[in-house]
Amino acid sequence: MSGDGKFQLQNSNMGMHPHSYYQKDEYEQEFQKIWEELRKAHLAKNTIKHIENTDLFKYSPYKSLSSDQYRIVDAIVQKLVDYQEHGKGQTMLVNGGAGTGKTVLAIYLMKLLAEAGTGIIENDIEMDPGYQYIAENLRKLKKMKIAFVVPMQSLRTTVKRVFREVRSLNVSMVLSPTQVPRDTYDLLIVDEAHRLRQRKALAQYPSFDNNNSIFGLGKEGTELDWILGSSKNHVLFYDSMQTVKPSDIDMERFTDLQKQIGNKNIYELKSQFRCQGGEDYIQYVKSILSDDPPKEKKSFSGTYDFMLCDDPDVLIEEIQEKDTMYGLCRVVAGYAWPWKSKENPGEMDITIGSKSFQWNTVNKDWVNSDNAINEIGCIHTIQGYDLNYAGVIFGNEIKYDKKKKCIVVDKREYHDLQGKTALKDMKELKEYITNIYATLMTRGIRGTYVYVCDPNLREYMKQYIPLAKS
Repeated sequence: MSGDGKFQLQNSNMGMHPHSYYQKDEYEQEFQKIWEELRKAHLAKNTIKHIENTDLFKYSPYKSLSSDQYRIVDAIVQKLVDYQEHGKGQTMLVNGGAGTGKTVLAIYLMKLLAEAGTGIIENDIEMDPGYQYIAENLRKLKKMKIAFVVPMQSLRTTVKRVFREVRSLNVSMVLSPTQVPRDTYDLLIVDEAHRLRQRKALAQYPSFDNNNSIFGLGKEGTELDWILGSSKNHVLFYDSMQTVKPSDIDMERFTDLQKQIGNKNIYELKSQFRCQGGEDYIQYVKSILSDDPPKEKKSFSGTYDFMLCDDPDVLIEEIQEKDTMYGLCRVVAGYAWPWKSKENPGEMDITIGSKSFQWNTVNKDWVNSDNAINEIGCIHTIQGYDLNYAGVIFGNEIKYDKKKKCIVVDKREYHDLQGKTALKDMKELKEYITNIYATLMTRGIRGTYVYVCDPNLREYMKQYIPLAKS
């Protein structure tokens, strides 16, 4: 009902436990019919297909949480109660791979904690017996000054739209890292913390240096330092495999932080929510792109639509067809073509197969923009988003060396200018580029289609990905 937007929700609704009740599948099918009856009665306006593709539905704090998500909520609430009673702040790190529900859990926590100490949540706790194990600690919590930090501009715009539609949340709570030093907080929740920046390969250095000076930091200061210095408590949602730019803070910084805070403040998200191929598919993709590839081809037939296209026209036509069927299907690519249309809006950026395309013409929330299906998105507009189907184009910056029998990268074909300037180490560049493609290949809920420009890499991929029928 919240995702539909016909009515404004009055009850807080703490979310429901994912009970596997008797004949659950049959009831869920019946609900499709019930929803259509509600639409006929003008008590709902959008189809379920439409609602399930909206940001408010995908990032809704009214969602069911998994058992490991509930355990993390319980642990964080306990830590915050300890802080209010004893005055000792905590840094908590939530590790989770692609599709493990980091953003959903982060927004859920924001809503829960925004309502703590206001009297809003008590009735909902009483109504849901599953919450009794955290009810006592929730009642102890007093109202805190909290904010939600999102490093990526595109995702930040989307999160603001979600906050605008949820009672007790406000767009002013959503911050960029550069806004953090303007105030002090009881708690900062940071989504996609692996995208926090260091002073490297930046478009603008003066504003970064100004924020460092606020905290008395030299040029080694990072956006993570600003967050640690602006709040008593911090919850950082992190995935080391999604570090995709030289400006992203080095993984070693988070490794050191984990040593400092200790295992009791580190939590793991493992359940796979996005990808119907599950964790097996995620690990398989990472393995294909590694120096230790799979020993044999895996089949995901019946659970996940995974295929390699010999012709880029086939990939694009398949994604456009799937977009007509399901909506929210997009073609994305590595940064292997210059972005000519930034300076000349009428110019095409990518010619592949029989067609030409522009890179995404919208930076903020490109996934949901009107012309997205006719453009090709880059990593910076897709990271953090779900798609129904993703068409992934591997550019000529990534190849396969038959003599060395491994994946290699070609810096000449990599067109992220800041990345090229900052990275001298080819091993490091390879890590960034393979992370980009692993991230692109884990955006699709129902399936991923792949086209590879380099013929040798395409032959290598055929060992592991089923070939599309011509």
